[in-house]
Amino acid sequence: MRILQFCVRFISLLLAFNLFTGNAKLTVRAFTGTYGINYGRIADNLPPPDKVAKLLRAAKIKNVRIYDADHSVLQGFSGTGLELIIGLPNDHVKEMSTNVDHALTWVKDNVKAFLPDTRIVGIAVGNEILGNGANSDLWGSLLGAVKNLHNATQKLGIDDIVQISTAHFSGVFDNSFPPSNCTFKESVSQYMKPLLDFFSQIKSPFCLNAYPFLAYTYASDKIDVNYALFQPNEGIHDQKTNLHYDNLLDAQIDAAYAALEDAGYKKMEVIITETGWASQGDQNEPAATQNNARTYNYNLRKRLAKKKGTPLRPKTVLKAYIFALFNEDQKPGAASEKNYGLYKPDMSISYDIGFPGLKSSSAVSLKEIQGGRRFGSKTLVLAVSSVVFLLIL
Repeated sequence: MRILQFCVRFISLLLAFNLFTGNAKLTVRAFTGTYGINYGRIADNLPPPDKVAKLLRAAKIKNVRIYDADHSVLQGFSGTGLELIIGLPNDHVKEMSTNVDHALTWVKDNVKAFLPDTRIVGIAVGNEILGNGANSDLWGSLLGAVKNLHNATQKLGIDDIVQISTAHFSGVFDNSFPPSNCTFKESVSQYMKPLLDFFSQIKSPFCLNAYPFLAYTYASDKIDVNYALFQPNEGIHDQKTNLHYDNLLDAQIDAAYAALEDAGYKKMEVIITETGWASQGDQNEPAATQNNARTYNYNLRKRLAKKKGTPLRPKTVLKAYIFALFNEDQKPGAASEKNYGLYKPDMSISYDIGFPGLKSSSAVSLKEIQGGRRFGSKTLVLAVSSVVFLLIL
């Protein structure tokens, strides 16, 4: 009798929450756990999306961001349970800002048409628009595009499962050291404040692309590489808040929180939408090494697995999307831009941080980051580290 009662109760709960239907009315939640990945595809040698989905499921990485709404990816991720944030490319922002009908059609064709089989949980409107001089013609269009796309999700009845956001970079900030001094640049504020007003209304987070690698590369004479890599170091002390920072990423995040608080948005959450470390670079990028990339990404994974916040926001669990899933051989710019991938195009690992590959790899096996000695056999490391991380992520 007790078993029967339990079954009835369990089924009732499932029905109440509509877990098995595509019409579930859920609170917007665009991130499960603490760890996600950016799936960039500026390359001519990557595996097809269905195989990528298989790789992600093997690695137990559920949160995925792409930079467009390519239908081959949306179809390839169908039925996988992976939670996907799609992107509206920068060159579409102005059009979406001025044309309500186009915004509705875009959401209908690229989001609604694929739900619920493909779990699209968010739309990232542009990338690093504000503060970027190369995109200055889009600064005034960003809010309109955000509003029109959100209104489109409302009209289609999916606004409670699809979150609207946009990712910023450090160029929107002034005086980010120490973290408590950070504010938004005056040139950006007139565009940022109404955007934050709207995001506050719809409960969207402040999305930040944060790269200790780049900060160190541009100021290696002022930044201890161990501070950038989550390695033992003296850290910094913020006298205004009396807080100590033992790693650069936490300081970058709390600088964003300080800017938000200064602008009047103390309660807004900061989510890291990009962070990573290049494994290879040009001659003027000496920190772009495989060992540093492995150290940063391994230590970051441990940091996220602890499910803790930053010194300024200790109760707000840090969430981050790692950049990136694959090396991208067609990406323009410095050599480092092509070499952020945790995986090679053949789906073997670039270096060992505990994730499995779908092909054998000659990558250097995982070392104990502190002390430099090997953990033991590679097979044991992969098995143990994968189990431990999967249990706590």
